[in-house]
Amino acid sequence: SAASDVYKRQVIRVGNDERKLMDDMLETMYAANGIGLAAIQIGVPKRIIVMDLSKDKEKKPMFFVNPEINNKNKIHSIYEEGCLSVPNQFAEIERPSTCEVKYLDYNGNQKIIKAEGLLATCIQHEMDHLEGILFIDYLSKLKKSMILKKLSKNKPDRIVV
Repeated sequence: SAASDVYKRQVIRVGNDERKLMDDMLETMYAANGIGLAAIQIGVPKRIIVMDLSKDKEKKPMFFVNPEINNKNKIHSIYEEGCLSVPNQFAEIERPSTCEVKYLDYNGNQKIIKAEGLLATCIQHEMDHLEGILFIDYLSKLKKSMILKKLSKNKPDRIVV
């Protein structure tokens, strides 16, 4: 469908526009105290992800353009996940504990890394955004509806005049 195609827009080449976008995304992510952000979350339908898992003062940004995940481990791990698109809501999500990620870096160079632990979880979470999937989509209907109900309560009442 046309709607799902929006999420599948490959980046043809990593140029100045893409690097500026990645810099802006990183700023947005840091401002929100996030550890990962997909371009689609800020309304840009490109297959670009930024991440920084460093807890210390020294920032270690990572950039993933056109990421592809291969060789997902059959062994899963569980992390409590949250998301900038689903504010203040957290849930335990089970995902493959390791995977390989093939991608283009900030300069457009082809890279392959073996991700494990938090990196594996985070890259899979952000990749889901590129497919239009949120972490709450993995939950039971009941848990998901409870989170959506909480989110709708947090929104101010709209008055149409």
